[in-house]
Amino acid sequence: MILTTHPALKEIRSKVESKERLSLDDGILLYDPQIPVNDIGQLANIVRERINGNVGYYNINTHLNPTNVCVYRCIFCAFRADLRSDKGYVMDDEQIVARGTEAVTNGCTEMHIVGGLHHQKKFEWYKNIIELLANQHPSLHLKAWTPVEINWFEFLTKRSIRDILQELVEAGLGSLPGGGAEIFHPEVRDKICEHKAETHKWFEIHRTAHQMGIRSNCTMLYGHIEKPMHRIDHLIRLRELQDETGGFQTFIPLAFHPENTGLDHIKKPSALMDLRTMAISRLMLDNIAHIKAYWIMLGIGTAQTALSYGADDIDGTVRHELIYHDAGATTPELLTVDRIEDLIREAGRVPVERDTLYRKVIRDKNDPGKWTAGEKIPEVV
Repeated sequence: MILTTHPALKEIRSKVESKERLSLDDGILLYDPQIPVNDIGQLANIVRERINGNVGYYNINTHLNPTNVCVYRCIFCAFRADLRSDKGYVMDDEQIVARGTEAVTNGCTEMHIVGGLHHQKKFEWYKNIIELLANQHPSLHLKAWTPVEINWFEFLTKRSIRDILQELVEAGLGSLPGGGAEIFHPEVRDKICEHKAETHKWFEIHRTAHQMGIRSNCTMLYGHIEKPMHRIDHLIRLRELQDETGGFQTFIPLAFHPENTGLDHIKKPSALMDLRTMAISRLMLDNIAHIKAYWIMLGIGTAQTALSYGADDIDGTVRHELIYHDAGATTPELLTVDRIEDLIREAGRVPVERDTLYRKVIRDKNDPGKWTAGEKIPEVV
């Protein structure tokens, strides 16, 4: 039984119960601070349980950021470094393969690979990272390169998106992460993104990937200079592409961390804003199956609570995450499987390990490091 009481939610509640799509105005209204976040969370939980039941998904994963040297100087980024900066680094082949070995040894099913756009590295260097890992560790799903990198590869090679993606797939690419989306609206994007992978290009790359059968995630960076209208506009644009292609697996709302960035005068979003945005995302994105509460950015407690505010996925073990820790994230650099499962159970959900493509992971009882992919977790119906 839904207990929402605020009168402004009456029409929205009716839409949610009848599976009717919410509008731009509906979404903006949900950001009205006069509407209690708990009321919105109750509505989001209806949709969450309608799609995903009582399950809380997680995976065993690791991150790889091969370099932080980057040609762009995005005002919100604390990770990047200049070419000659003492902070800058570039991993060599031996380090990259060793990271893959560590991942497999620790039971990882996925490696998430993103990084800087190095001034002196060719496309072949980035492709070689995929080939090295795929050849040495074929059990790892390589989720690599956002549209920011793919767009940079276009510039380097003067080749088409499709050709670049095809070559990366042949090298061992499994899927695309959702980064680089930030905020799509030009009123915001033109101020924070220095024209990197402009909105139309971000969508073109994901559209092409989906047409090729490559699945991807999508994100939104909130809590900086954007307004509620910009956030809802962003979600609707994602929803429209999903209507067209069906290729998005998961949406991840990313809370902005201002420390060590050009926006360090801004307070980071509160836990209540995080939960409100999580719930609104679940309500607006009626055609994307999964909403992830990324504990690295949200904090463990907020991510756990988000499992009742629309989220059905808490991400994973996340070894070696650098980008958000450089921006001031104080969360641990690793969670154990036992800790993740405890968090999910404490939230009243049933933990289920999944792989990158949302198939249930079946572990070998005699050797937990060995696994097979089980049945595909159902999409939105």
